[in-house]
Formats: sequence, structure tokens, C-alpha cells
Amino acid sequence: MKRRNFLTGTTLATVGLATLFIEGCNNTNKNIGDKSLDSETAVVFELDEETISSLQEKLVSGQYNSQQLVELYLKRIEEIDNNGLKLNSIIEINPDAVSIAKEMDAERKNRKSRGSLHGIPVIIKDNIDTADKMQTTAGSLAMVGNVATNDAFIVKKLRDAGAIIIGKTNLSEWANFRSTQSSSGWSSRGGQTKNPYILDHNPCGSSAGSGVAVAANLCVVAVGTETDGSIVCPASVNGVVGIKPTVGLISRSGIIPISKTQDTAGPMARTVKDAAILLGVLAGIDKTDSITIESKGKSFSDYTQFLDLNALKGKRIGIEKKPQGNNQFINSLLDNAMRQLKQKGATIVEIDYINKIDALGEAEYEVLQFEFKDGLNHYLSNAKSKVKSLKDVIDFNLANEDKAMPYFKQEILESSNLKSGLNEKKYRDALNKSFNGSKMILDSVIMKYELDAICGITMGPACSIDMIYGDRWGYSLTSPAAISGYPHITVPCGKVYDLPVGLSFFGTSYSEPKLLGIAYAYEQGSKHRVKPTFKKSFL
Repeated sequence: MKRRNFLTGTTLATVGLATLFIEGCNNTNKNIGDKSLDSETAVVFELDEETISSLQEKLVSGQYNSQQLVELYLKRIEEIDNNGLKLNSIIEINPDAVSIAKEMDAERKNRKSRGSLHGIPVIIKDNIDTADKMQTTAGSLAMVGNVATNDAFIVKKLRDAGAIIIGKTNLSEWANFRSTQSSSGWSSRGGQTKNPYILDHNPCGSSAGSGVAVAANLCVVAVGTETDGSIVCPASVNGVVGIKPTVGLISRSGIIPISKTQDTAGPMARTVKDAAILLGVLAGIDKTDSITIESKGKSFSDYTQFLDLNALKGKRIGIEKKPQGNNQFINSLLDNAMRQLKQKGATIVEIDYINKIDALGEAEYEVLQFEFKDGLNHYLSNAKSKVKSLKDVIDFNLANEDKAMPYFKQEILESSNLKSGLNEKKYRDALNKSFNGSKMILDSVIMKYELDAICGITMGPACSIDMIYGDRWGYSLTSPAAISGYPHITVPCGKVYDLPVGLSFFGTSYSEPKLLGIAYAYEQGSKHRVKPTFKKSFL
């Protein structure tokens, strides 16, 4: 299945083959002078590959305090993200991060702990509102100056849990819903984010910065958002774990929207356990996001209880019988993964569903355009931004074309703005076809073969960064779970051409407990997470 052009930025028919990398617009938040740093130096870091649990042990023992952790991560960001290798994954630093860390240290000293994230530094995507000194811009110059009045619901959950939000991550501008020829990980405010494994390769998007920040040890865990592939793709190509939850498990209030049908936030981490911890913190019913009411009695505050080394025993895992492509190395990774799943006690079942899901692509795109206009206009009407509608964004970009659109344009913004309201029959028909149709397809195949999960290669390896002609992505497994609103987890399963590739598991609504067990058993049995080495180029 080809990753859809409206979220990756290009189709195979129109893409250029050039691998030229052109530096994006400078990040207006980065004023530190350039410093040289080679790849070998960047690999070494005092908090390298630490987890939430290991850092909590160090905090409890007194080996570190939270202020020291924050300062170490901020130094790491300065050295290899702002300067040196210029990964460009962080769009803005929280100026209050150190003072918040001091507060968490004071609470710990007084024997108060808010839970597993108490005093732990995290990073969130720049389309999530924070009522502090940081902006929320979706990477767009049109949104510069937008400082939210209220925290997003999930930001409040993070703060209540004691997490320290140290910054926001760069993303594909407007969550990759701007142009059919975009370069994933590029925004007019933040520039181009780089893949830490090979720096001239793409980090995928739209949660590019979140994936890179976790992979490169700029934080312990990060929060991304997804409409179709925007968590699992950057997780896959950056060698980390990503969870796209059931739509309804996590609130979308205070997140710049694309689609009320498909949008969700989700965890990105280096381990399944850390992703499970973060998922438990983020999940919750929000009265301002009515779909979360559906999660009542179906969500958990602690998903680590479902992590079982033997979770694959007796499980039936569906694999699409249609080949995922003709690359022998990717096919070899899948074959090896299937052997490992069988060795852990799973039964592999060949199934046939991809072509049916592919046929829903046009209907999905129609839904997203309608819902993007409706949702963004509502968000902007209440925001402290200089633009108050999608039309204002389009006009701003046209008036500032050299800075806002130096490489690719805004045809998706323009086509979305032509859509009418959500009462339009064309919208309702497309929604029924894509959302209800995808659920029927997946439910029927899962029921027919008595499956516990569906599995496959998440994405091929990262494409080269190409600012002129856009992305070139091959096969992906993002859309089935995205269109249906079902949960999807990706876990590292090896490398091809020195680039990470992920393995996906997805199932029906609120099957996160089962999927986490399966993903954890596979992860612990395979151990395919490999640190990036910051290779300069593929050749």
C-alpha cells in the first residue's frame, strides 16, 4: 500500500529522484552560534538510552535530581540539535523548564511523588497548546505569536503527573496537510528536521521532531499526533516505538486539528514499556472532547500491567498475503519477524485486505479536507493568532511567499478551503465509505480468521530529503488503522541500508492492552532498537 500523497507530500508519479538537500528557513528560536560537532562525539551522552524507570531509580537514589536531568537534556539539544549536527528537531525550548524541575525536586524532597513521570523531562509536538511562554504554531509562520490561553487537556495531564515539558518539536507544517509535494519534517517556522541515522534522509512526518528527539536521546519520551501515519511513520524510520491509540482514548482538546474522525495524540519512546507508561498518563475522559466518553470503562491509567513476555503464545497474527514490495532486504526483515513471532508461540495467518483498504483512499482524503476546514476555522476563531481562518492562512502565505512557501505551495489548504460544511452530502457519503467501510473490512477479516492482531512492515526505510520535488515513499501500513480509528503500534524490527524499519501491530477499538503485550513480547525477544550514529550521507 502506498503512503498517501496528501500526508507524505508527493506521489510516486510526480516525485523527482534528486537527493539534493537544501537547508530550510532558519528557526527563529535558535540564536546560539554554530559549533562544530562530529558524529562520533554526538553518539556519547551521559543519559544515553535511559528510560523512565531507570531515571526514576536515579532520582530516588539521589544520583541525579530533576534539575540536573533537564539541564543535561537542554545541553544535549544545544550541542546536536541547534548546533553541531543540526538535527533541527526542537522548534522551541521552554524557558521555565529549569524552574519547573526545581519545583518537582522540592516536592520529591518533601516525600511527594505525582507518579511515574514525576520530574521526568518530556517533549511535545508544536501543534499542542501550552498555556505558558511557548507558542503553538503547527510550524507555520502564519501562526507565530500564538500563545495559548489554556493548556491542552493532555498537557494538563502531563503536568499533573509531574512531567517537565522542556520544549516543543518541529513537524511537517500543518501536520503535513499543506501540499502534495512537501518534504516531511519541514516547516516554514522550523526548517527541515533530519533523520539521525543518515542526516541527508527524511525523518518522516508529521511528528518528525518527536521521533528524532526520542531517537537521538534529546528526551526520554515525546508526544506526537497522527491523522494517517504521523506517529507510526516517524517512529518506524527513526528506530523508536510509536503508539497511535484508538481515536477516543486520548483527548484532542487544545490540539490544532486536521480530522475529528482520525486525529489523536500518542506516545513515542525508545521502549514499549516507556510508551505504555506515557499512554496511561495521556488517556482520559475529557468533557470538551465528546468522543473520549466512548473510552469509559475501556481505558487504563497503567498500561504496563499488560506487558507480558509470553503474550505471543497462542496468538493469531494476520499477515497480508500480497507482497509488501520486491526489495529483498525488507522482505527478509519481515520473514525474520515472522519467524520470531512463531518462536514466541504465535500462529501466522495469511489474509487478504489491503486492496480493499486502498480503494478507500479518495474517500478518506475527501473527509480530511472537509474536517480540516471546519476544525481549523473553529480553532483559529478562538486562538490568539493573527490569522483567524483557513482563508487568512492562505492569504498570509501568498503575501509572504518567499519565506512561507520557498519550496512547495499550499494546494491542500486551498482545496480544503473550497469545501462547504459538514452537512454536505458529499462529506457524509465519503465519511460513511472511508470510516464505516474500513471498520467493516477490518472487523470482517479479524472475525473470519479469529485474529488477535494484524501485522506487517510499518514503512520502508527513510527516503532522501528532497526540498524541490518532495518525498518519495514506498509501501506503508499506516492507513488501515488510521481510517478506522483503530489502535496501531510500531516497534523496531531491524535496519535496511543503515536505516531503521518498524514492524506494525494493529487491531480493533480499545485493543491496546493486547497489542502492547504482543509488541512487548516481540520487542524483548528481538531487541532491534539500535542507536543512531548520525552518518552524514547515504553514499
